[in-house]
Amino acid sequence: MPSVLRLVSAVCCFAFASVLIVPGCYSLRSSQGGGEVEVAGGKGSSAARSLEPGDVALPPGYRIEIVAAGLNMPSGVAFDSAGQVFVVESGYAYGETFDVPRVLALTPEGERKVIASGANPPWTGVAFQAGNLYVAEGGAKQPGRILRVSLSGEISVLVDDLPSGDHHTNGPVFGPDGKLYFAQGTMTNSGVVGVDNFEYGWLSRRRELHDIACQDVTLSGVNYTSADPLAVKDARAVTGAFVAFGTETKAGQQIKGAVPCSGAVLRMDPAGGALELVAWGFRNPFGMAFAPDAQLYLTDNMYDERGSRPVYGAGDYLWHVQPGAWYGWPDYAGGRSLAMERYAAPGGDEIAPLLAQAPGVPPRPAAELGVHSSSSGLDFSRNPAFGHVGEAFIAQFGDMAPKVGKVLAPVGFKVVRVDRESGVVHDFATNRKEQGPASAQDGGGLERPIAVRFNPAGDALYVVDFGVLAMSDRGPSVRKSSGALWRITRTP
Repeated sequence: MPSVLRLVSAVCCFAFASVLIVPGCYSLRSSQGGGEVEVAGGKGSSAARSLEPGDVALPPGYRIEIVAAGLNMPSGVAFDSAGQVFVVESGYAYGETFDVPRVLALTPEGERKVIASGANPPWTGVAFQAGNLYVAEGGAKQPGRILRVSLSGEISVLVDDLPSGDHHTNGPVFGPDGKLYFAQGTMTNSGVVGVDNFEYGWLSRRRELHDIACQDVTLSGVNYTSADPLAVKDARAVTGAFVAFGTETKAGQQIKGAVPCSGAVLRMDPAGGALELVAWGFRNPFGMAFAPDAQLYLTDNMYDERGSRPVYGAGDYLWHVQPGAWYGWPDYAGGRSLAMERYAAPGGDEIAPLLAQAPGVPPRPAAELGVHSSSSGLDFSRNPAFGHVGEAFIAQFGDMAPKVGKVLAPVGFKVVRVDRESGVVHDFATNRKEQGPASAQDGGGLERPIAVRFNPAGDALYVVDFGVLAMSDRGPSVRKSSGALWRITRTP
């Protein structure tokens, strides 16, 4: 936090200490998220973006360079065994900005070849195996899918009808068992369909959608009353958990589990076939990677302060995924019950559980990341030539305040490394001037890192930078074709 803001915060809390507790000071201040700046040209603008490697701060002994600029909302990178670089452009940004999702091949000379394109964005990630690319099709307008794409551009659908909503079908990654793993996000923020899902777009298109439990659960009967944006003026709707908007639930009501489901890690044979449930109870599991010891880890973007059941102050997490475990969504955060006072919105009521009985004891995370940091892509260092072998590297997309909740200073917008044994988080690649995106600093550094991936040799870390995405009370506004691909290496 800049020193002036620290001073203002201190003065505020001191001056009002006799009449206000700390959350009172929090409520007095306006949100100051990193994306709360104007995008040149407005929504959908393609104004040029400055890129200056010298504006990125790295630990001594490392350097960063630009591999590709002008990418259109990129979301992932992959390599073949020879080191050929493939980049996926998502074709979508929150705020209902749509474009064509594509997979590009980048040559060392800087040329780009379109391998394949689609019509159901976002494409949220890509992996390479045995001569084919595997793409997670998030499904903003239609259900999510997993695609196999040949290098000649032929697309085969391996999995269809995945339950995408606020959060999408993410991944994929290949495991040491040869299986294809991918993650499925939840339809909602915290288990209840509400007006916020109308603002995300999907509720107006498909009112029947809702979260799907991975195993049988029993509901507590907690319901929420909200405005009904799909009906006449001033109409109200009562909605419970794991049911469609406007459907009331009762205590003891049984919800049958199914696969595919919401908030889960799933796996399958890369040739296709039945899905297997690996673990569930995640909210928005985005980045997945296997550590050098073959253990699966993932990043999870946690609750927002929005909708019928807002949750305050839940940080993002790095999870060590244990097969068969339940990780807490929609009633826990990082192994702690949402009924704790700390998760109630300032001035709001405590959060009642949606489930009559928890499906298990949720584990504690391997690391706790910043609240609203949008910790996304993940990979592990494997080569001593790069350093930090066995540590996790995580791309933090950055806060999307104020729509997800208030922040008092920018959160994220950088690459961090995590010691998974201790859970300690260290900055690795940040902007030199201050915390936040380059566009807010009139700089040419990192904007919104969304994915990281080491090359096959393990001596270079590639960082996918989504580009300029500004925020306001009206929602997100993206600058098209402002994405970039960076490469970090160790100096001799």
